[in-house]
Order: sequence, then structure tokens, then C-alpha cells
Amino acid sequence: MPASRLLIVSNRLPVTAAVDDGRIQLADAGGGLATGLGGWHCHTEALWFGWPGDVSKADAAERDGLQRQLRDQRVEPIFLSADEVDRYYDGFSNRVLWPLFHYQIDRVPVDPTGWEAYRRVNEKFADVVAQSYQDGDAIWVHDYQLMLVPWLLRKRLPDARIGFFLHIPFPSSEVFRILPWRREILRGLLGADLVGFHTRAYLRHFATSLTRIDGMDVRNDRVHLEDRTVRLGVFPMSVDTAAFEALARDPEVAADAAAIREDAGGRRILLGVDRLDYTKGIPRRLLALERLFAKEPALRDQLRYIQIAVPSRGTVDSYQLFRREVEEAVGRINGASATLRSTPIHYMHQSVSRRQLVALYCAADVMIVTPLRDGMNLVAKEFVASRVDGDGVLVLSEFAGAADELSDAVVVNPYDVEAVRRAIKHALTMDERMRRERMKSLRRRVQEHDVHDWAAAFVEQLTAVEPITVTAPASRVGAIRRSVSEFWKSLRRPA
Repeated sequence: MPASRLLIVSNRLPVTAAVDDGRIQLADAGGGLATGLGGWHCHTEALWFGWPGDVSKADAAERDGLQRQLRDQRVEPIFLSADEVDRYYDGFSNRVLWPLFHYQIDRVPVDPTGWEAYRRVNEKFADVVAQSYQDGDAIWVHDYQLMLVPWLLRKRLPDARIGFFLHIPFPSSEVFRILPWRREILRGLLGADLVGFHTRAYLRHFATSLTRIDGMDVRNDRVHLEDRTVRLGVFPMSVDTAAFEALARDPEVAADAAAIREDAGGRRILLGVDRLDYTKGIPRRLLALERLFAKEPALRDQLRYIQIAVPSRGTVDSYQLFRREVEEAVGRINGASATLRSTPIHYMHQSVSRRQLVALYCAADVMIVTPLRDGMNLVAKEFVASRVDGDGVLVLSEFAGAADELSDAVVVNPYDVEAVRRAIKHALTMDERMRRERMKSLRRRVQEHDVHDWAAAFVEQLTAVEPITVTAPASRVGAIRRSVSEFWKSLRRPA
């Protein structure tokens, strides 16, 4: 195996294992990261490290078999106990870091727990990666669950090229400093040579936190440490535009979209697709719709709002309460606004396939994406990529990272319920010429900057980092760069 490889490190693998009737079953995990780096993993000698899912019911022999099977696919599973998952993932990552980084300070526990489990699991990840490392490899660590890994790897592999990308917002320094372990998190991230963010604002928040909390000087997006320099960069993640376009042009998907429109009976279709998470702004969006129906009763028979609420963290108490809040709001609005001909809100608490999702995107007149805070929000870009007909309107929260790029959406403050109501009405009444001009601009952006651009840009910058101690021949560095260049070119070659 060549020495020049990309080692991808994430909390979850691109495949998920589960024990079913005494047998271990594998399924594709999906998601933006699996899509964005799947090409690198399949077409290069990349290795992927992560948790394979709950296999606690498997015996030692079954786990060994799973490990061999995954290693044949260049996947290195990192097994976690049920207690580790509960404390590191559910307890600290999702009960402490997730709400804090999304400005939901009141949801952070009064007495946060799980830090020691978080640290131990990050140590476990670093140990496994370090054991597989070969001179010249580039390591790319992902997201908030593994923010200590760069520093832990640096201690084990002082010469390694290490990158880190944060997929959620980095909060303002005034919010971040609430975290009792703020210095440990900053030190963990500074173990990387390159730290990437979706937007310039997130990078600026990180730089300000370094200055205000640790007194570090950040100049020209660089942090100068005693023995090396850490680069900070902006890399807006995107979607596999070509794949969504291909699905949108599939005759069966087009037929499904037509069936959705036919079932709407001539009503205009509004669409929301979100994980059932309190950061996504669903209750305020529903309140805006309730006000719209109250202010203009005629619209009750003219609109159908489809809300796909993808199940998320259903074992966590706060998420169970949030689900109840959303479903009670749906029931209240439908009870007050339904007519003999129409129930205005069509609510689905379930996952849908990508084909079904694209059919919904193609059928919708207006896509409503109004998170209270979101690192990027790929749903907005998926909708745009799917609109090969050049029509449709996107209503987008100004607090989604995507708003930095998709300025031709109808951008709105999701906390201002009345403004959201007006934005929906504006989207519904926009004339066709304006709709198509805006969509043309939005589509140009997602076509010119897709998920493969995102991955290539980060890997190119990471592999360009000069090692602290040059332990690999220059030709090896050149081989990595040539590999990046050739892979990027291959994505644009006709099949």
C-alpha cells in the first residue's frame, strides 16, 4: 500500500453495522460527509476510521469478523461500549457541545457531565489512527465529537499533517467561554495544521476565542505557536450536485413529483425537510404558517405544507419533549385551519429515501429552510441542485451557513415570526421571471462549487502544509498533490 494516503476520522463510518437476528448487517450510512468523501475513499488508498454503530449484542468472534470485513473495504472500526456512547456521544457531545455551539444556552445542563468519557473516547480514536499511520499520510479529522483528537494525534505523531473540519457553527467567544473545558477544546483543535470552517464568521469567532481566552495572536488566518503555524480556512461544504440533477431527470422520480402535485389538487406546495431537532426552527415556522392562515383564510384551501421531520436522538428526553411540542402545534393548526376540502399541514415523522426527497424537491413551489442556527444546511443546496426545471423559491434563514452563498434566496430572520410569514407570502406571489432569475443564480453556485470541490480544496491545502520535521521524501509530498489533482480531474471526465 502506498505511503501517501488520506486518513479520514469521523464519529460515524460511511457504513453502519447492526445486529439483526444474531447476524451483523451492514448498510450505507448516507449523509453529507459520506457523500463528500466517498469518492476519495473509493478511488484512492484512503482509510476511514469511526464508530460502526451499536454491535454490543455481537460476541467477540462476530466482532472480529466484522472488523475483517470492514478492513477489506479500508474501513477501521472503533468499537465503543454502550456506556461510552451514552456519556461521550449522548451525554457530552449532544447535551453540552451541540446546544452551546448552536446558541441554545438554556439547554446546556446545569451540571454538565460526560467530559471524562469524551476525553477517553477521543484518546481511543487517536490511538487507533496513530497505529495505522504511515510516513507521509495526511489525516483529516471531522466535527465536534472529536475536537481533542488533533492535539492527541500531535503528541503521538509530531511530524504528521493533520487537518480538522467543524461541520457545525463555532459560536461567538462570549458564548464559547461558557464552556468549562474551553481551553482544552481550543488546545485540541490547535493540534491540527489546518482548521476549517463553513463560513468566515465561524473562523472569526474561533480566532476571537483564541485571543480572548488564551491571549493568542491570530494574523492573516494563522496562529503562530512555538514550533509551528496553524492555518485557519473557510471551506463551505456543498452537495453532490450532479447526483441530485441526475435523479431529478430520472423519469420515475419525475413521475413521483407529478403524482405529489396531482395529489395536492392544484394547491401550491410548501415544503420543509429537517431533522427533528430544536435548532431547526420548526415551531416558529409553524407559528408563521398559523398566522398566515389566520390573516388570509382563503389560503387554507390553496396551500399544502409538507413537513418531513426526520427522527433524531429519540432516546434523549429533551428531544422527546420537542417532538411532542411540534406534533401538538401541527394538531392545533390543522384543527383551526382545516376546511372540508383541505388539511393544510401534512406532517411526516419518518425518514424518506433520496429518490422520494428529490421528488418532493421537484414538486414544491416553495422550500422553507429556517433553522435558528445551522453550520451550513445542505437541504437548501439539495433543493437548488434538484430544480433542473429552473423554477421554485427558497426561503432561507440568515443564520444558516448556506445564506452566505445563496443570497438569491428569500433570506429571513427565523426568530421574527411575522417576517417569516411575510417571506412565505412573498415567495408565493413572486412572478415567474423573478423566480427563474433567482433560481438560475442559485443553481450556478451549487454547480460551480459542489461537494467534490469542498473536499478537494481542503485536501489540497492540507497536503501543501510543510511538515515540521521532514521525514518523507519530497517526491512523496508531490505524489499526494498529484493524487489530489488527478482525482479532481477524474470527477469532471464524462462517464
